[in-house]
Amino acid sequence: MSGLETVLLGAAVLLGAGTQRATGLGFALVAAPFLVLVSGPTDGVSLSNALSGALCAMVLARTWRQARWREVALLAVPALLAVPLGVLVVRSLPEGPLLIAVGGLSLVAVLVVVVGRGRQLLPGRGSALVAGALSGFMNATAGVGGPMVTAYAVSRRWPLPVFIPTAQATLLVVNAASLTAKGLPSVGPLAWVVSGVALVAGLAAGEVVGRRLPPRRGLQVVIAVALAGGSAAVVRGLLEL
Repeated sequence: MSGLETVLLGAAVLLGAGTQRATGLGFALVAAPFLVLVSGPTDGVSLSNALSGALCAMVLARTWRQARWREVALLAVPALLAVPLGVLVVRSLPEGPLLIAVGGLSLVAVLVVVVGRGRQLLPGRGSALVAGALSGFMNATAGVGGPMVTAYAVSRRWPLPVFIPTAQATLLVVNAASLTAKGLPSVGPLAWVVSGVALVAGLAAGEVVGRRLPPRRGLQVVIAVALAGGSAAVVRGLLEL
């Protein structure tokens, strides 16, 4: 990993963790596309799964008492069933098409967040099945399982104190399943150290920024960075063809 790639890796994790802590949304959306650019589509997504799972565990450790565990099960079971399909896609596609798929799914995830705010995208009894399955597939393939959980939460009108731990618990299970199916990323010790330090620093920075950054402006930052990362992955995939 070159010096520039190391800097980009640290910056992506730092910004992703910071936006997640400040706005409740954004680590995978912000970090995953850039991790893919640095480490490749397979290792980049697996690294995103590992770091996102660690972040979910940190947040859940402080908020688990208000989690709705029945809802976690309703989302996690179909997600676990869909993870193998996502893994099959990752193992079947060459690097160029896989980069395009990862970037495209990242852009779709951003669209779900933008369109789904304040709207019931997943009404009805079967919505947990749909949201969970799509979350599992998108998480294993592109590292972006959170937006579908968010869309389900909005449709169910969860208050924020319930949404945070319930979403973290669900995504912790999904990320663990994705890593179990694919294995840990083949990145060197430096990448793990840089990612770990950036993750902790991002959480601390997000704590401070979150007190001053209006939620609307924070969401705009998340969307802008996520769009840039997803588009860059698509462009790189097209160049690989």
